[in-house]
Amino acid sequence: MNTATITAANPVLRVAPAAPADAAAYFRAALAFHADASDVAAALAAGGDPGFAVVDSRSTAAWDQGHVPGAVHLPTALIPEQAERLLDRSVPVVTYCWGPGCDGATRAALALAELGFRVKEMLGGFEYWVREGFEFETWRGRERRPADPLTAPADAHDCGC
Repeated sequence: MNTATITAANPVLRVAPAAPADAAAYFRAALAFHADASDVAAALAAGGDPGFAVVDSRSTAAWDQGHVPGAVHLPTALIPEQAERLLDRSVPVVTYCWGPGCDGATRAALALAELGFRVKEMLGGFEYWVREGFEFETWRGRERRPADPLTAPADAHDCGC
């Protein structure tokens, strides 16, 4: 089979991969806009100042169900009136919402960026924070659930990626 036949029949290669330089630029840009829950957790667990603030953009009811320890509670609708009071503009911000099916963290990141904050979105949101077995806070105190083996290594602290 020639390359044209394989490409036409293969849904993965129907649209050719980008040139390496274009791919590198794209993936570099993606990392400028996103951080994953595991990297955020590692930076927070290292102790000291992680160099960023974490913002939970969900409602008070959602915050009360659980949130990342040390996060600032700043629902997206309140960002225009409260961000300047709650956040230091010189410190990058990582936003999160419920999970990958929710674009609340994206809306919060946009609102903060429009106010002049440097911002990234935490991929997976609170759902993946919990699913990966990281400690979270509720009104009752700190909790932790076992890591879901589909989202985190079962017997290691680092996935190796």
